[in-house]
Amino acid sequence: MDVLLEEHQVRRAYDFYSPVYDFVFSKIFEPGRIAAIRLIGPEFRGRLLEVGIGTGLNLPLYPRGMNLVGIDLSEGMLRKAQEKVQDLRMDQVTLKVMDASAMDFGDGEFDATLATYVISAVPDPVSVLREMRRVTRPGGTIVILNHFRSRHPVMRRIEDALAPVCAHLGWKTNLALSPLLEEVGLTPEVVRRVNLLRGWHLVKCVNPAR
Repeated sequence: MDVLLEEHQVRRAYDFYSPVYDFVFSKIFEPGRIAAIRLIGPEFRGRLLEVGIGTGLNLPLYPRGMNLVGIDLSEGMLRKAQEKVQDLRMDQVTLKVMDASAMDFGDGEFDATLATYVISAVPDPVSVLREMRRVTRPGGTIVILNHFRSRHPVMRRIEDALAPVCAHLGWKTNLALSPLLEEVGLTPEVVRRVNLLRGWHLVKCVNPAR
């Protein structure tokens, strides 16, 4: 019941944010988005899943012919993303309303999976990452861009203090990276710090065989 309540709160929060989301979050977080898509690789020719595609801020950064499926819990955000798909004439992009912790896709259906600024904004990050592993083929690429809990003791205390307030706004401030990856069986191949003050982590993993 608690998870269902959180899902409702997250959906409502991001439906509310959708009209102003691009204005608030576009430029300041764009360096990380660009770096994340570069990790997928310019030579990528497979099928890509973007988890939590939101209003589609990543869409202009992809090659026009990208075979992409984007999912999000918020219908309001996806309406904005659909407008971008039409404006950019990205005919191979499909958008779906979907819970990332219980995806309606088969095992190994995608060659790569991407989640930018999403993992700390879902009620159950472990379930979402497990689902990302499940729907990505063995040997495929999983890229995560997110703020994770600082190793600096002062920053950790600040993040922990802010956690209850930020939870009401729709995201977590104190999610730890290493325990999360270990719990879902992922080993990072690349970890970089990006964006303002290097406050966000860009992580690339190769999905191991089960």
